[in-house]
Amino acid sequence: MLTNKHNVLTVFEHQPLKVGQNVGGVFFERRHLDALEKFYGSGKLYFSLIHNGVKFNEFVGVIQVGSLTIEVLPKADQGNDNERWRTILVGILRAVGVFEIHAPSSSTLKLKSNSILDLYLELFISEVEALIHRGLVKKYLKEESNLTMLKGSILFSTHIRTNIIHKERFYVKHTVYDQDHLLNRILLKTINLLQRVNTNPILVSRIGALLLNFPEVQDLKVTHQHFDRIVFDRKTEPYKKAISIAKLLLLNYHPDIVNGREDVLAIMFDMNVLWEQFVYRSLQRYNDSGKTIEAQNNKDFWRPTYGSKVRMRPDIVINRNHKDCIVIDTKWKNLNGCNPSPEDLRQMYVYANYYRACGTLLVYPGNQSEVLQGTFYNPDGVVTTQYCGIVILHVEASVRQWQRSIASQVLQEF
Repeated sequence: MLTNKHNVLTVFEHQPLKVGQNVGGVFFERRHLDALEKFYGSGKLYFSLIHNGVKFNEFVGVIQVGSLTIEVLPKADQGNDNERWRTILVGILRAVGVFEIHAPSSSTLKLKSNSILDLYLELFISEVEALIHRGLVKKYLKEESNLTMLKGSILFSTHIRTNIIHKERFYVKHTVYDQDHLLNRILLKTINLLQRVNTNPILVSRIGALLLNFPEVQDLKVTHQHFDRIVFDRKTEPYKKAISIAKLLLLNYHPDIVNGREDVLAIMFDMNVLWEQFVYRSLQRYNDSGKTIEAQNNKDFWRPTYGSKVRMRPDIVINRNHKDCIVIDTKWKNLNGCNPSPEDLRQMYVYANYYRACGTLLVYPGNQSEVLQGTFYNPDGVVTTQYCGIVILHVEASVRQWQRSIASQVLQEF
């Protein structure tokens, strides 16, 4: 089921979208597919190409193609309630720390957003508005310039080469204290990007106001290296949230260099990783049992004669190195009444033996909560005491209640 809302197409993961598909008067057109095909060539695997269209994978979020926003929502039950799943996705992102909107400067977002992208845009705007109101940070910077006054130290070789005719000038290296530094350059670059990609009329005036109130700084071609160089201190700590959103937007923006009309901006998240982190954070937050809960616990598994070792990395380990150790693996898929796949069970069998665990759990989302018990055979065909439980977690309407339910069911099973 697809829905349209202010030029937004909402689809669910693993759903196809074909050229000519009409959703409430909005078409997925050939030009949109052409842009996505070019974007696919950049190595992003958020969707697969099918005949005359695309089919989305396990990634969720938003892909903006020109003026069209494609919102991809998760789905783990039989319902097609877009608003419910949009709320659940935002709640999961918030719970795992990907999408923090509870800071004082952004606690009440004014916009009833059409998509997750709108939430990110408004959050960034709110953060920069707060920075401007507080006063943008100034920094001391070294600068070289050709001045009519002696200021700083003369760079003699450059001075002689540059001013052989203009005796009244001095080519000097001096210190300036102003707002033209890396952090502000990144913010202005992002504001300009927002002006290009924003399709929500409610945000237009606020973006324009930011451009009017922002000081003039040098343009910057932003790369990963610029963000790697940033170190926040007491003065620049308030920039942290705005810079993190700027990084997300700038590094995931792919301009249409040829035609200049169908730019692509993709903010997508692997639902398998989100589910794993969500279960882990839920167990941590509501763990009142005193058990130790560790995520992504690495152990060496295989070493070749030459080259790198292979490591085993289960999602979650409870009470590691204890007799009552249990290994948990999360799977974002609906079993629909079927048994787990042989691959999933083999994986848990290895975990059980390698970690000397008393048991293992496979955790899935589903239409209703359910617990299935099972035990492994040993190589002689004898049933062992090592169990592999299957926990299916009903998707709650409230994300916080869902977290409590996850912790209760999983730790109770433990």
